[in-house]
Amino acid sequence: MKRSFLKFAVLSSVIALVSACGGSDHDDEPTSNIAQLATSAGLSSLVAAADKAGLVGALSDSSARLTVFAPTNAAFDTLATQLGFADGPAMVTALPANALASILTYHVLPTRLNASQLSSGGATQPTLYSFGGSPAAVAIDASSGVRVGDAVLTQATVTTPNQRATNGIVHVVDKV
Repeated sequence: MKRSFLKFAVLSSVIALVSACGGSDHDDEPTSNIAQLATSAGLSSLVAAADKAGLVGALSDSSARLTVFAPTNAAFDTLATQLGFADGPAMVTALPANALASILTYHVLPTRLNASQLSSGGATQPTLYSFGGSPAAVAIDASSGVRVGDAVLTQATVTTPNQRATNGIVHVVDKV
């Protein structure tokens, strides 16, 4: 797993570097997909979890239009220590791939929404995680910034909104 993650990280970094070096009239257009953006943003625990869960392909899919609530490495570390793991990478290593897939798909909306659309889009948004045959939903609170809540009332704050990718939008959050 480490070799495939390392290969992916190196390849993504090279692609991002080459893309950044080329000038164009469309400099405001995103050049990285969600997986590449997460890698270049240093969200290594998220990328490692997506790799182990087999979701890197979905986050790289050029036809996708996704919204990802991407937890920081610190958010992974916090959850890991609460669950008795040394840190985020240790938790990712210990958890089975299907558990990571469930956790991560709960952080993904099947449509591309920027922060203002989240704020005006209603109280809940369906995720890619399905429970009992229906999509699970996250609660959106835009009363003070953008906050995302889950079924157990955990609230994550969007700390870096609207990171545009070729296949969606990433909102960096402070909790898993």
